[in-house]
Amino acid sequence: MPANPLLSLPYESALVELGDDYFDPVAAAKFPRCHLRFRNDRLLQQLGLEASQVTDEDFIQAFGRFEGCAPFLALRYHGYQFGEYNPFLGDGRGFLYGQLRNPAGVLYDLGTKGSGTTPYSRGGDGRLTLKGGVREVLAAEALHALGVRTSRCLSLVETGEALWRGDEPSPTRSAVMVRWSHTHIRFGTFERLDYLGRPDLMRQLLDHAISTYYPHLKDQPAAERDAQFFAELVARVASLVAQWMSAGFCHAVLNTDNMSIVGESFDYGPYAFIPEYDPKFTAAYFDYSGRYSYGNQPAVCRWNLQMLAKVLSSIVDRADLEAGLAPFESHYQTAYRQRMLQKLGFELLPLELAELLLQQTIELLSEVRVGYHEFFAGLAQQFSPDWRSHPQTILQATLEHSDPAAVALLKQWRQTYQRGLSQLPADAMAAVGQRLRQHNPSPVLLRPLIEAVWEPITTADDWQPFYDLIERIQPS
Repeated sequence: MPANPLLSLPYESALVELGDDYFDPVAAAKFPRCHLRFRNDRLLQQLGLEASQVTDEDFIQAFGRFEGCAPFLALRYHGYQFGEYNPFLGDGRGFLYGQLRNPAGVLYDLGTKGSGTTPYSRGGDGRLTLKGGVREVLAAEALHALGVRTSRCLSLVETGEALWRGDEPSPTRSAVMVRWSHTHIRFGTFERLDYLGRPDLMRQLLDHAISTYYPHLKDQPAAERDAQFFAELVARVASLVAQWMSAGFCHAVLNTDNMSIVGESFDYGPYAFIPEYDPKFTAAYFDYSGRYSYGNQPAVCRWNLQMLAKVLSSIVDRADLEAGLAPFESHYQTAYRQRMLQKLGFELLPLELAELLLQQTIELLSEVRVGYHEFFAGLAQQFSPDWRSHPQTILQATLEHSDPAAVALLKQWRQTYQRGLSQLPADAMAAVGQRLRQHNPSPVLLRPLIEAVWEPITTADDWQPFYDLIERIQPS
């Protein structure tokens, strides 16, 4: 038989070479059966493979039965969970499967979710529900299509076990997922080393992170390199939060163990896309205080960075860390304004006009009962080059069907919007329409849509609506 191309890839051991203070070797669970439910053929290209080269059985052998590529590594970390420090964390239902470089030489991690117990399972079964896997596949692909810096799913294999969960009708079906990301090193990886009083291990890990994921900094003098690393991480996280906020996405569990050292979004559990603009919207039923509400996300991520700076201060100059954190709000506002301008069809506007348009857009979305995504979809669908010279026609269809309270705000908003269009030459209107369609894709992954594809899976084992939705989400 031909060799399995997924097992023949040139896996690396960058983390292994750091020593066993950062992980525990573990084995994957043995599952009753394996049924491939999703394979991300687009990611195969990142591995230098063609989809035609890889069979479904290859996926099952590599990512269901886990033949080869050992040792698998359960990473050690701590973290602040809902503001409280937890020293009893670590990979409890997954492990680092292997590390690979894409054809451009960029290092990626393949990590599992639902692959069995580890020393950090804390009494759990180490499994993933099938619905949880389906939701994560959908979230990652939807966010990727929206231009969010995100991990993605390479495969989802149903594993034939019955699981009991308090937040799903049980027994429920089980699965194992393989996640594709830039790194599994988290803020909490450093927090653990500080908790243990091991600045030597923290220094080694930071040097590894900079040389591997910030290679443009590695030849700088040590103090400058460390300072620039943290400043760049702050900018990356601020940009990531701006991406979530403009996309109307609520992550829901922004603990420090869910924050990546490269500023990449990952681990999608009880997430949700907001139906309407509501800063108090919470996605997780257990977020009783609203700590991780949609509107709190920028402040929470800044706090998480502050907690990371606190532990890094044992090996990095505190003044440099404070200087790196200080521009977070400015970075965020700049990135958020740019993302929102793109959703409105603009690439650039004079700053004063851009801020006024954004202010009025948020006011409109806050005060009028209109769906957050519906508003931008309507803008994309109704857009006409005539809007540049005929402001009364802007969102005319929406205006005609609005309640009286909305009319005044809509009229005020469209006057400002028309001012923005008038700043552009007439031949730029086609580009405005293109940006509107590009940055407001359909469909939007609201909860009813997810439930609509899950229902046929759970009642009739019909996966076609799920595959159809993936096809619609992924950019052509």
